[in-house]
Amino acid sequence: MANTRRLVLDVLKPHRPSILDMAQEVSELDKVESVNAILCELDEKVENIKITVVGNQLDLDEIEKAIKKLGGSLHSIDEAVCGKEIIDEVKTPQG
Repeated sequence: MANTRRLVLDVLKPHRPSILDMAQEVSELDKVESVNAILCELDEKVENIKITVVGNQLDLDEIEKAIKKLGGSLHSIDEAVCGKEIIDEVKTPQG
């Protein structure tokens, strides 16, 4: 199985719990080294956030369970980095 090192997730969540609570819940999972959560869009009842999770042998199912535990839902996986090391996106003239 591939070593999943970084996941960027598009998540829809209610206003409560906070974005901080969501990031902390995911950060407490086994093999998660760090979590970055960014508010992308705010609606009357929900928030759309991007959660970046970095670690070693990340378990998407466990991450999704933690998100659901706090009332969130995973809309998409916007980036997945697997392998021995993390490769950052490279800008090209085409975009």
